[in-house]
Amino acid sequence: MDELDRLKLSDNTLVIVTSDNGPETNMYPRRSKFGHDSSSRFLGAKRDNWEGGHRVPFIARWPGVIAPGSKCDTPFCLVDMMATFAEIVSVELPEDQGVDSVSILPLMQGKNGNSRGNHAIIHHSSSGRFAIRRGEWKLLLHAGSGGNGYGAGKRSSRYKGTIEQKSFKTANRQLYNMRTDPDETTNLIEKRPEVVSELTALAGEYVRKGRSTPGPRQKTVLQSWPQLDWLPKKNAPHFGSPKK
Repeated sequence: MDELDRLKLSDNTLVIVTSDNGPETNMYPRRSKFGHDSSSRFLGAKRDNWEGGHRVPFIARWPGVIAPGSKCDTPFCLVDMMATFAEIVSVELPEDQGVDSVSILPLMQGKNGNSRGNHAIIHHSSSGRFAIRRGEWKLLLHAGSGGNGYGAGKRSSRYKGTIEQKSFKTANRQLYNMRTDPDETTNLIEKRPEVVSELTALAGEYVRKGRSTPGPRQKTVLQSWPQLDWLPKKNAPHFGSPKK
């Protein structure tokens, strides 16, 4: 900021401070030793589909556009930066670029966030497992964190006593209400089957189309993709060796 002030660019420059993912798992020894919790109260860390793996700070300053001290509760994704910057500079993206990107310029301007709020966000863990979030609902299409092995392995001792290790053994699917339960403590998979069906179908639509935004279908290769075991049977890819 000092350099922007020196160059007299502070008043017409968008400054963003953020992070690419949740904290590394060495946060657990630090938490025990220093009492510092890098993921706040959220479950999980980098590589996980739990909230601690994906929720990051996003601080933006843009005089004349973003109101000082304002806040936004609409979830968005860093992939949205591509469409946002394109709109800011009045550039139309090619149909095969930014296929999951939605401009958050209206959110920065303090306007209605329906365009972003109604658009689902796809999460991926380090093992390629899927989760999808739309509005207040988040569906993890797998058991456990989808990423870090809290339950077993030579490094599992570092997680001893953590909520992640206690939560590692879950049902094969997990549904959380992020408005009432951001800590992901109560799996509603059996109580809200209609939400599970809706979000599973939407995730499948995104995968088949190769995009989540309007536009031409993108080429996708679904064969030999075991992480898609949640797809409805009629749309499920064939796994195994190709016939000779």
